[in-house]
Amino acid sequence: MPALAVATALLQVSHALAFSLDDVTAQARRLADKPYAAPASNLPPAFAQMQFADYIKIQPRIDNLEWKNLGTPYRLGFYHQGMQFSAPVRINEIVGNAVQEIRYDASRFDFGDLKLDRTATSKLGYAGFRIMYPVNRPDKLDEVMSVLGASYFRVIGKGQVYGLSSRGLAIDTGLPIAEEFPAFREFWIVRPNAQDKQLVFYALLDSKRATGAYRFELVPGADATLKVQARVFMRDRVTKLGVAPLTSMFLFGPNQQRDPYNFRPALHDSNGLSIHTGDGEWLWRPLNNPRHLAISQFTVNNPRGFGLLQRGRDFSGYEDLKDRYDLRPSAWIVPDGDWGQGKVELVEIPTPDETNDNIVAYWTPDTLPPRGTPLVADYTMHWTMDERALMPREVAWVKQTLRSAGEITQANLIRHLDGSVGLLVDFEGPSLASLPPSAQVNSQVSVSDNAELIERSLQPNPVTKGQRLMLRIKVKDPKKVVELRGALTSADNRPLSETWSYQLPPDSAQQAGTIAKP
Repeated sequence: MPALAVATALLQVSHALAFSLDDVTAQARRLADKPYAAPASNLPPAFAQMQFADYIKIQPRIDNLEWKNLGTPYRLGFYHQGMQFSAPVRINEIVGNAVQEIRYDASRFDFGDLKLDRTATSKLGYAGFRIMYPVNRPDKLDEVMSVLGASYFRVIGKGQVYGLSSRGLAIDTGLPIAEEFPAFREFWIVRPNAQDKQLVFYALLDSKRATGAYRFELVPGADATLKVQARVFMRDRVTKLGVAPLTSMFLFGPNQQRDPYNFRPALHDSNGLSIHTGDGEWLWRPLNNPRHLAISQFTVNNPRGFGLLQRGRDFSGYEDLKDRYDLRPSAWIVPDGDWGQGKVELVEIPTPDETNDNIVAYWTPDTLPPRGTPLVADYTMHWTMDERALMPREVAWVKQTLRSAGEITQANLIRHLDGSVGLLVDFEGPSLASLPPSAQVNSQVSVSDNAELIERSLQPNPVTKGQRLMLRIKVKDPKKVVELRGALTSADNRPLSETWSYQLPPDSAQQAGTIAKP
């Protein structure tokens, strides 16, 4: 056989043996044809009954991380089983064309001052893993990605701290029936070479009504990026499937008055949902902590992007030295190709404190493929603190939304609360700052039937070089929702800004002298 033919044959064999998304997809397809088998807990009582304060004492030993002697800047640490992490997940390493399980080893962990019978760990395993990389300083490892629990994961870039999370899939979120939480059951992580800037791993997802195959490619940096390829198979019918779901927390902010006993001006991981629609419109929906479960749907066919953002990076906007909400990243999702007809959905759940993730956003397709045919969803996630860079310079954005009791000025110049709701929306951006002083800027405002717009004004904001839109509305039925939209246009009706889409939830309209609380 000629040498070229031999080389070609060997290359084809190598490609055939190389582990890829196709291998996980084949497993997910086979798994979808079988009845669902829930994983069984293997936790002894000491681990099953463990409280969070004790669980976090179990930390990976820095001197015993995976890949510590391989010359790569990446390191791999693991999460121990405990609490609700009751079933082990299988973690494999891909080296060339070989796949080998990374077996559980208790010596990888520092158990702190926990008084545990170490023999109780002999049949345990890993609950997840963490990826470490020197993103802030070349001589110090930083945790840049965490994969733990169901299909949850979190990512941070340079100078960021963990905030919102993402998931592989959401099923029946925000419905009066029980939500289903698909889980990653097995991982395959490609051992990185010394020069690799990216880390690739695969995951197999399983749940009662769906299975899935995933490929992730992480690139750490000032803004971390995570490329995701998903292939989802349906085992059974679902009421609602959430693709590329994001989970966050919003307790209060300037658009929803804070607890008077809390020194923080705002407390949230994200403060708004941003959407770039298939027809090019930009939407901004400030988040609420409602008194009742709220679901908002935005018809978005072939979305160009969406995400939960943390707009506003001034420390004075949060004043929290311990939790540093000013350093928590936004997550922006850019679909690869056309996703078809569907909706971006926002679920807001009442919460009394910041320990609960009460915000979920995802894209849900109008139709699902038949059984045996995968739903294909490829996208890139940007974990960033530079939210302005996500939008084109010619589109002005909403810097902040302020809400207060509506007021009028009396003849004696004393302000009087008249039972209305006041809203101030600050738009800013180069497109506004560069306008000549004589340029005419108009506002387009709409209010749903449950409220009356009793005052509207627009004036330049010399501090931000933007425009401030001021609204005062009278709510007709406080038990019902109010929807508002606003945008800026030029004299010839050319859009100058994104569209501010605001919801006043039921039972949240302020009364004179009171503070609305969840």
